[in-house]
Amino acid sequence: MTATVVKTDIGYTTTDTIMVRGLNLATEIIGTFDFVDMIFHTVLSRRPSPQEKAMVNALLVTTADHGITPSSLSARLTYIGAPEALQGAVATGLLGAGSVFLGTMQNAAEMLRDAARPLAADADDAAIRDAARDLIRRHKAERRAIYGVGHPIHVDGDPRVPALRAVSRANGFFGVHWRIMDMIAEVLATEHGKKLPVNAVGAIAAMVAAMGLDPLIARGLSLVGRSAGLLAHILEEKEAPMAREAWELVLRADPRNVLP
Repeated sequence: MTATVVKTDIGYTTTDTIMVRGLNLATEIIGTFDFVDMIFHTVLSRRPSPQEKAMVNALLVTTADHGITPSSLSARLTYIGAPEALQGAVATGLLGAGSVFLGTMQNAAEMLRDAARPLAADADDAAIRDAARDLIRRHKAERRAIYGVGHPIHVDGDPRVPALRAVSRANGFFGVHWRIMDMIAEVLATEHGKKLPVNAVGAIAAMVAAMGLDPLIARGLSLVGRSAGLLAHILEEKEAPMAREAWELVLRADPRNVLP
C-alpha cells in the first residue's frame, strides 16, 4: 500500500530550521520582513511592491474596530464571562463578520470583478454607466444585495472613502473597479432616487479588485485588521469595564425585570 503524503507548500519544520515558502524564518524573515511582507509571502508566495504594501496597510488600518460595534460588544461580553480566554473573546468578535458586517468586502469585490470583466481598462464613462446600470438591474431582478453603498450613520458620505480613494490614486490602483463603484452610487441617486454613497466596504472592495487579488483576501485582511481593534476593546474592558453596564441597560429596558 502506498503511503498517503500529507503536506503543505506554505512551510515545514526540521530539528533546526523553520521554513516558510522556501525561506528560513529565523535567518531570512525575522528582522527583515514586516507584517504586510509576511502576509504576501505566506498567502501569495511573493513580496509586495511598495504600492501594494501601502494599499494593504490602508486596508488593515481601516478595518481595525472602532467604537461600539456588534463585534466589539460581543467580544467584551464574552470577555466578562471568560476573562481567562482572550482568544475566545476575539473569536466571538470575528464570528459576526458575515453578509451584514465586515464580510461584505468579499461580496463587493466579487461584484466589482464580475462587472468589470467585459470592460476595457480605459472604458469611457458611458460604458462604466452601462455596467453600473446592468449590475443594479440584475441584482434587483435576482433580489441580491448591492454591496458597498450606504451607511446607517454616515448618511451623507463615509469619511473613510475619500482617504482610501486618495491612497488608491497615489499608488496607481484607481481604475475601472473604483469607477464602477462610484457610478453605482451615482446611478442609484440620479436614476433611482436613492441616496446611498459609497462606503468603506465598497472602497476596500474596489482596492482589492484593482490589485487583482482574490476577493476572499478582502474578507481575510479585514479580519486581520479587526483583530487588532478587538484586542483594544478587550484590554479596555479589563481596565475600564462597560460590558456589564451595557448588559444591564438591556435588562432595564424590559419592565418585567426587577433589578436592584
